[in-house]
Amino acid sequence: MIRHQAAFISTPFLLGELQIIAFVVSLLFIFHAQAQTGDATFPKGDLSAVKNHTGNIWLNELNIGDSTFDPSIAVATYDASAKLDWHIHPGGQVLLITQGTGYYQERGKPIRIVHKGDVIKCAPGIEHWHGAAPNSGFAYIAVTPTKSERRFG
Repeated sequence: MIRHQAAFISTPFLLGELQIIAFVVSLLFIFHAQAQTGDATFPKGDLSAVKNHTGNIWLNELNIGDSTFDPSIAVATYDASAKLDWHIHPGGQVLLITQGTGYYQERGKPIRIVHKGDVIKCAPGIEHWHGAAPNSGFAYIAVTPTKSERRFG
């Protein structure tokens, strides 16, 4: 019976199918490896020189709000332990967490641990901060109405 199975595997049709399956499996491993390297959809942007944070934070402005498209949309990428100081968005803000683990806290409330895939809604006028966990980089897409500017406190 073993010789019969070996003869069956050596048929040209089955060998072609096995090659296709092996190719597809190797593609899956390649795509999985790329996902693990942190290749981002958008470039990291420029290292922030503003003094409203600790650690390294990069910012990539994808859309600067204007009269046609109001919200400012930006990608922020944090090194491990980097954090933005307490601040307020008079028009509110939505954070779409795209990478890593971080923290979000509103004044007077407990710290929330946030992960890739979480959506944070910062209500208008609420003082808050956000940053990366000590052992993890952290990134998000921020959508911020530009009708009013951010204020640091």
